[in-house]
Amino acid sequence: MYRTNTCGELRLSDVGRDVTLAGWVQRTRKMGGMTFVDVRDRYGITQVVFDQDAPELCDAANHLGREFVVQVKGRVAERASKNPKNPTGDIEIIAKELNVLNSSEVPPFTIEDKTDGGDDLRMKYRYLDLRRPAVRKNLELRHRMAFEIRRYLDSKGFLEVETPVLIKSTPEGARDFVVPSRMNPGQFYALPQSPQTFKQLLMVSGFDRYFQIVKCFRDEDLRADRQPEFTQIDCEMSFVTQEDVLQMFEGLVKHIFKYVKDIDFTEPFPRMTWADAMKYYGSDKPDTRFGMRFVELKDLTEGSGFSVMDEAPYVGAIVAPGCASYTRKDLDKLTDFVKRPQVGAKGMMWVKYEQDGSIKSSVGKFFSDDVLRTWLERGEAKPGDLMLILAGQTMKTRKQLNELRLEMGSRLGLRNPDEFSCLWVVDFPLFEWDEETQRYYAMHHPFTAPNPEDIDMLDTDTGNVRATAYDMVVNGNELGGGSIRIHDSKLQDKMFRLLGLSEEDAQYKFGFLMNAFKYGAPPHGGLAFGFDRFVSILAGLDSIRDTIAFPKNNSGRDMMIDAPSVIDDSQLEELQIKVDLKED
Repeated sequence: MYRTNTCGELRLSDVGRDVTLAGWVQRTRKMGGMTFVDVRDRYGITQVVFDQDAPELCDAANHLGREFVVQVKGRVAERASKNPKNPTGDIEIIAKELNVLNSSEVPPFTIEDKTDGGDDLRMKYRYLDLRRPAVRKNLELRHRMAFEIRRYLDSKGFLEVETPVLIKSTPEGARDFVVPSRMNPGQFYALPQSPQTFKQLLMVSGFDRYFQIVKCFRDEDLRADRQPEFTQIDCEMSFVTQEDVLQMFEGLVKHIFKYVKDIDFTEPFPRMTWADAMKYYGSDKPDTRFGMRFVELKDLTEGSGFSVMDEAPYVGAIVAPGCASYTRKDLDKLTDFVKRPQVGAKGMMWVKYEQDGSIKSSVGKFFSDDVLRTWLERGEAKPGDLMLILAGQTMKTRKQLNELRLEMGSRLGLRNPDEFSCLWVVDFPLFEWDEETQRYYAMHHPFTAPNPEDIDMLDTDTGNVRATAYDMVVNGNELGGGSIRIHDSKLQDKMFRLLGLSEEDAQYKFGFLMNAFKYGAPPHGGLAFGFDRFVSILAGLDSIRDTIAFPKNNSGRDMMIDAPSVIDDSQLEELQIKVDLKED
């Protein structure tokens, strides 16, 4: 037996016991004639003491390096100077025997919570990074959440069913990852962006309630909350309305918050239409932990002779509480922020509502104090507040104002990661128009059902048809979303036609689903939560990377195994594929 106990379980009640521990050397410290070695495993850290009374043993301890794998035998003793920050800090092991099970090279960074390794270095040596308690705790949380999600859904009658990973390419939305077929030369599988069509087929099959914690794949540009392969909590239900789905999965989210954070959400989650989310927050995933809702000022600015506002279709503002004390330098920095390429505004205007009731503004020469006061009144500003204003094209400017709002929320400490604000965003548009291709695309996916009230508008007012679709938003993050699906073959055919798919194209891409609908498809709907994102929100992380054991970097590379990589010519020949790299 390599160990009788782990490095995280011994307490004062174990004093006097002879034990054996095994783990990695966290650090060594020599003090006088004694050497202290912290031994670490997955469960914690225990201090081991090597006394000069056993010179050979003490000398061996002095030759230990960081990350050596060791086995230590000794007796549990009470520590003279206890460490209340460590669960095992009341005890130590008086060593009687030391066995080096494996030596280690000096690691490229310190295996501690506050490591000195940069992101790429940590990803290259991810197997070392995973030894750090901070990263390990994220994966432990992920494990606990997965088990509890399965337990909860099982209690609600859901069956977990695995769906294929090698499927047909149906390019809609993100690009597919494709896999060549050796047995079918010149033909390719695709990796699923989601199990969408298969979970609908399971509803046609009568399974009624399906779920799967499933890997999905999208070949798209990466950012903090994206990975080329990610995990969804994928769910579908039969004979349900939108209200049934919202109630079921709001219950799941509330249950997980209680299980992980001991937070009770006793009231129903608020609901906000997509139109209101865009009008008041400039985002379909608004962060509602704080206020600063948009204030529209266009009607109060017209006819001033100030072309920036007169010529803009939209003039909007936010009121930053208590920020009238901002200096000109502070305001210039905010202006530089909105001019960044990531935001894209041409400039910013402002109105200060001073504590004494006076008004100062960057556009004071175009507007009287009385007019500026009407702006402040509409924004319900109080003395000491600062109004920040942007003008331009409506949707573009709202998105810019959203970035400014989030920046001010961060500067004012209003985006507390330990505070959670959840809501449903509903009534999304069914279609979005693309100017470049001059056609409509499905905002969600082509199987999303239109709002029953809007079906008559499909041909006459296509752009204003609402979808029976919904997103769960937590702290400005889209936790997940879904829709009620089209289950009627004729309506599905019409949807394909509106999306510019010919009957032949639709049959080629989705014929298997359309044929299945001919055999009695029930009304059905569902949603998918981003599992990585759910873990990251509850762990208080900005990125989903540290919730994934072996993630890719922002270029889609696995730094540890150096993938993607070229493959042997013999493999290409077997697949009957020739690689022709075009020069830039």
